Amino acid sequence: MSSSAQQRFFAARLIGTTVFDPIGDVVAKVRDIVVLPQDRSPARAVGLVVEVAVKRRVFLPITRVTSISPGQVISTGVLNVRRFEKRAGELLVVGDLLDRAVTMQDGTGEATVLDIALDQNRHKDWEVSRLHLRRRRRGSSLSRLVTRGETLTVEPHEVTGLYGTQAEQSAHLLAASYQDLNPADLAEIIQELEPKRRIELAGELADERLADALEELPEDIRVELVTGLEARRAADILDAMDPDDAADLVQELPEDIAAELLNLMEPEEAEDVRRLLAYDEYTAGGMMTTEPLIVAPETPVAHCLAMISREALHAAMASTVHVCRSPLETPSGRLLGIVHFQQLLRERPDRPVGEILDNDKVAVGPTAPLSAVTREMATYNLVSIPVIDDEGRLLGAVTVDDVLDHMLPDDWREQDEPVPTTGQIDLTEIARAARDSAKED
Repeated sequence: MSSSAQQRFFAARLIGTTVFDPIGDVVAKVRDIVVLPQDRSPARAVGLVVEVAVKRRVFLPITRVTSISPGQVISTGVLNVRRFEKRAGELLVVGDLLDRAVTMQDGTGEATVLDIALDQNRHKDWEVSRLHLRRRRRGSSLSRLVTRGETLTVEPHEVTGLYGTQAEQSAHLLAASYQDLNPADLAEIIQELEPKRRIELAGELADERLADALEELPEDIRVELVTGLEARRAADILDAMDPDDAADLVQELPEDIAAELLNLMEPEEAEDVRRLLAYDEYTAGGMMTTEPLIVAPETPVAHCLAMISREALHAAMASTVHVCRSPLETPSGRLLGIVHFQQLLRERPDRPVGEILDNDKVAVGPTAPLSAVTREMATYNLVSIPVIDDEGRLLGAVTVDDVLDHMLPDDWREQDEPVPTTGQIDLTEIARAARDSAKED
């Protein structure tokens, strides 16, 4: 086939490209390319991993791709919306092959894969045709390769180790590529990785970043990750988690590992977790966080607003300030009342919050069951509710996200949205409905 008749795309440049249906509506974004290595012929692309509007990564067979060109991919518009799962023998170009170390067949040393080109052959199949590489300097680490060494383009047969187990993609670079994702999306990607890659990626994430992602993961994967980390690092992750989420995770661990990690945690953080473990999981005490916003009654409104804006708080937690007598850490002095964020915005900055307490002193005890907590929150339209002991001291607060976590099925993070019985959906209709809805807004 002559070069003029040949079609080619580079994998790294295709990532993020918009997928359109035949009439021009946006249906997805490209996130990866699935290839199948073969013994006696070039690796062949079998499909694309694309992200649809619900932030789900699904498989788009290459047979349903009618055109690939700079800035756009055209598909038939029909897509199976079940979550993508890699099959045996398949590899992801970005997830598995980019940044992999390969050995040059001519004996000139090692190189790192920067990009991979795929050409369309006369049978209309897309095959891996070129590798864009950067030579590795002797003694250089994988994380330094992105800025050093000569670059070159070769054919796949000119290297070894591309599809083997010689070198996994740099976890450092993988973590960097996910740095802008929110915790829920990062957790979804972690779910899709092989167990070994999960541990590698976890090793490169900052403690707070990994802690946030763990809170969004299913129970079995959380346990797998924490038990796969070095004990001191796992304890640091628990320290970085919200106490209620850390307690939930510790409760899921084998007893000996849980005891070891609690002993390695910071004493104050461990004490909060132990306190929460004393309550049943489906009670207010088991769901509450022990670190709500607490102030004294003489605290001015401006200081409360500064606390809300300064601290990294979940939206539900930042919605309410708890006014208590000293001490101002849980278990606090007597709870006098709460002040909602919107009320603070309406008051003059120097006014003491003790003068603007909510008249509805709604609170629950630590043994209150989930049903009682949800009933009180629904009745008073609350996004968080204080938890107090028999003496009226503040023990913590239950937020609406904690309630939802306990009301939904245990495997809700892994469940797919309902799909037609055929398992397929016409993305043209989805795009058209979204466009019409936007026009109405």
